[in-house]
Amino acid sequence: MHALAALAGALTLAALPQHGVLVPGSSLGGLRLGMTPAQVGAAWGQRYGRCRNCADLTWYFNYSKFQPAGAGVRFRRGRVVGIFTLWAPNWRTSRGLLIGDAEARVTALYGPRLTIHCTNYDALVSSRGGAQTAIYVREATVWGFGLSSAAVPACL
Repeated sequence: MHALAALAGALTLAALPQHGVLVPGSSLGGLRLGMTPAQVGAAWGQRYGRCRNCADLTWYFNYSKFQPAGAGVRFRRGRVVGIFTLWAPNWRTSRGLLIGDAEARVTALYGPRLTIHCTNYDALVSSRGGAQTAIYVREATVWGFGLSSAAVPACL
């Protein structure tokens, strides 16, 4: 009986973080590139939706059902190849850049970055090793973060 209660408690603890952190080139919300679906589920829980029209298996973790705020994880060959936020206002980078900050703060904290023009937003990208870090900007405001393998397009 105690083992079942402990397991139930552990399962309820695994959930999308309310205050995730992007460590450029390393992790986003505690997830890393190369993790398995089981590892992602252990970290963020099993409450996710699956993208029906995505080329890769993609899970969406939303804070509220049917509301586009949270994060997503993209898999190829059973491994994480992309992690990104979706209007997650309390997330930040390891240097303190917040979702909602002015675009100018990105350059002040990280220096110039490659700008990739996506539909309705820009991805400000830097690469390190096999990983690329994206800071998503719309209307001169930071609205999201992404971490992906170099083979994955920066645009969501």
